[in-house]
Amino acid sequence: MSKTLVAYFSVSGVTAKAAREIAAVEKADLFEIRPATPYTAKDLDWRDAASRSTVEMKDPDCRPALAARVEDMAGYDVVFVGFPIWWGREPSAVDTFLTGYDFAGKRVVPFCTSGGSPMGKTAERIRTLAPGAQVEDGKRLGGDVSEEDLRLWTEGLGL
Repeated sequence: MSKTLVAYFSVSGVTAKAAREIAAVEKADLFEIRPATPYTAKDLDWRDAASRSTVEMKDPDCRPALAARVEDMAGYDVVFVGFPIWWGREPSAVDTFLTGYDFAGKRVVPFCTSGGSPMGKTAERIRTLAPGAQVEDGKRLGGDVSEEDLRLWTEGLGL
């Protein structure tokens, strides 16, 4: 049986809720991807071209420092990575997480939360950030997703 981790980045709590539900379904460990400097409401103002999140997302090479690391990433075979969609892709903090470990030989399963934005080319981008990993196309979760829907999705992955 493979050991599974659900790592997630969440600022509003929506992605955190989905991550907890996936972890429960998969009997997986849970890890929160947190920036070393937490985001303020001002940092998250997407209408402000000078806001921290806007500046970070305009720079595809931005890698904000994280507050913690997974202690034994080598012990996991499957890593779900969850995040809200920002500017059509995963947030820069998720990029820091993905480039901070060796994912070679692991299955990486992205999931995002969004009221309507699609995942777009997020999985393709994650493949470049986690070379050697088997990156699934992932799933967009919108609104309330039932435990049964999550179970059917993860069973369909053959985990």
